[in-house]
Amino acid sequence: MARFTLLLLMLLVGVSPIWAQFEEKTIDIGNIRVNVTNAGTIGRPNVRNDPQGPPSMEYPRGSGVEHLFEAGIWIGAIKNGQISVSTGAVDDASGYAVGKAGFEFSPMPGMPVITRSSLPGSPVFSTAARAHQEYVLNFTDEFTIVPGSTQPIANHLQPLNARVRLETYAWNFPFADYFTIFNYTITNNDNVAWDSVYLGHWSDLVVRNVKVTNDRGAAFFNKGSLGFDDTLHAMYAYDVVGDRPFTNSYGALQFLGIIHNGQYIHPNNPNTPFARVNGNYWLYNVAAPTNDLQRYDRMKTKGNFGPSANLNTPGNRVQLMAAGPIARVEPGETVTFVIAAVCAPQLDDTPLDTWFARSALRTNLGWAKRTFVGEDGNENGVLDPGEDLNGNGTLDRYVLPEPPPPPKVRFVPGNNKVTVYWDKITETTQDPITKVLDFEGYRLYRTKPGDDKSPNLLANASLIAQWDKPGNSIGFNNGFDGIRLNTPERFDGDTSSYWYKYEITDVLNGWQYMYILTAFDEGDPAIGLESLESSLIQNAYRVYAGTEAGEMTDARKVGVYPNPYRLSASWDGTTSRSKKIVFFNLPKRAEIRIYTISGDPIATLYHDAGAAFNGSEAGWFSNFGGDPSRVYMAGGEHAWDVLSEDKQNIASGLYLFSVKDLQSNEVQTGKFAIIK
Repeated sequence: MARFTLLLLMLLVGVSPIWAQFEEKTIDIGNIRVNVTNAGTIGRPNVRNDPQGPPSMEYPRGSGVEHLFEAGIWIGAIKNGQISVSTGAVDDASGYAVGKAGFEFSPMPGMPVITRSSLPGSPVFSTAARAHQEYVLNFTDEFTIVPGSTQPIANHLQPLNARVRLETYAWNFPFADYFTIFNYTITNNDNVAWDSVYLGHWSDLVVRNVKVTNDRGAAFFNKGSLGFDDTLHAMYAYDVVGDRPFTNSYGALQFLGIIHNGQYIHPNNPNTPFARVNGNYWLYNVAAPTNDLQRYDRMKTKGNFGPSANLNTPGNRVQLMAAGPIARVEPGETVTFVIAAVCAPQLDDTPLDTWFARSALRTNLGWAKRTFVGEDGNENGVLDPGEDLNGNGTLDRYVLPEPPPPPKVRFVPGNNKVTVYWDKITETTQDPITKVLDFEGYRLYRTKPGDDKSPNLLANASLIAQWDKPGNSIGFNNGFDGIRLNTPERFDGDTSSYWYKYEITDVLNGWQYMYILTAFDEGDPAIGLESLESSLIQNAYRVYAGTEAGEMTDARKVGVYPNPYRLSASWDGTTSRSKKIVFFNLPKRAEIRIYTISGDPIATLYHDAGAAFNGSEAGWFSNFGGDPSRVYMAGGEHAWDVLSEDKQNIASGLYLFSVKDLQSNEVQTGKFAIIK
């Protein structure tokens, strides 16, 4: 009936009943990257076989440490006296596929995924956005036949006729870049009420480093363990014997609340003492519920199920976290169900999962909860006196304190130095809560040579300089006179005016450094608000010092370093495809030819100082180089992967090279040695 109604409505409003296409998006504004789809699933199951594609639930970003196989919403209710559960994901070795049993939601026709942002400079800026990055995805369980086909959705015979609008919220603030909030708005599109409703999330949390592991199949999943935080209402997972020490982190799913008819349903709300959050786990496909009756019973029960489901030993366990009950949801009514995906470092301790080891996890879960609670400080679901921070008379959720925005920054690499320029626009921004100009200062961070081989390069960045306003109790009180320019610096093709300049001279050519420039504010002790700092990720850039591009002369000879090159150099990776040597003192555009000592050609390289990753021939950059759009390289240097034209290893010995300036046709030659 619901499917017919949907078709009729589309025809009446002149919409052709063309079925919505499957879409997936990556939440990637912060330090956690999560895959979502408009079929109601979270995660990317194939990430363990194809780590080069989109992430599943990666933290830290770029590390290859994944925390989720797949997850999906469950809706359970009694309809016309009969139990019915619609599931977004279930125990399945290969994950989502169209029409597969247990994957009972389909994309809503005519409703493509919406992308929006609250950041004014974003190309998808929207006043409707609450977060720095948002996706809006719509799906439904109304279809028992795969839309646009005659294929049945396996075992999906009793739909609740639920329409779901999922809004995902993510931020780049340092205190909020490790979680994503999933806000489900569920509408009863049936013509009868739902009774005794439970809302839940099935998940297969698993912490593995897909850049390191060679495990596939069951061996990929059976190395970890789980836990449940009863205070913060979160299921979490961690690695025990898999890829340690490359996986020292937690992945968690956290229940934040249910809202129905204006009532906030949560165990912490004294007005809803009936509310429960039930955390469950079982060994994959050993004790899984297989029908609606079993699934509904599991949703309203808390515990572990199945033989050998002992958390003291590693194993392949899946999870279900459900909350409720909601007494009744009438036709046309909506109910909001909110969870968060949260990651955190796992502190070193023995045994692995101790109260101390979970310190950062508790902090991060606390920030996710604080974000959702917003102005409802006492969690009673009512706007009490003193809680209306923005003065609009309504209880607002998803309220975060805001640090100043990061300045616009530009890096200029030189010979054994890096110069940093930035603007001063952040100094005139107003705090949205206190309504004052509370800018305090700037901080500059940098990694060390060799840190790029770590799965968490961002965490290795150390403070190397700070400048802040004098005359208060915050920071160094060293002022800005040493870095402020009398007139702003401008660059070709760049409309920004750069008012600050700082030069770092203790830099090694050819090595990758990550630099981060942030701004921070004064905070407000009167309301208990600590000093806050802008996003580390937004202003994180990888910079390579080296010689600048210029004419080849007798005084400026082209050369190679390291020379001799000993396999392997200290900056190299562990494989033959992650090595590099560097040509320096190059012109802006050049042709580099490499020969054996007897004159046989080995490789030809083309250098363009204006191109991203001047050393694009070197596979090293694919493994360690990060996002090419966030890289600054010296224009007079070019890396080579020490492989022949057909990507074969070359022998030890003496090699010749020639460099031709493609503008002047000037040619220089030289030689270098390779020693194994």
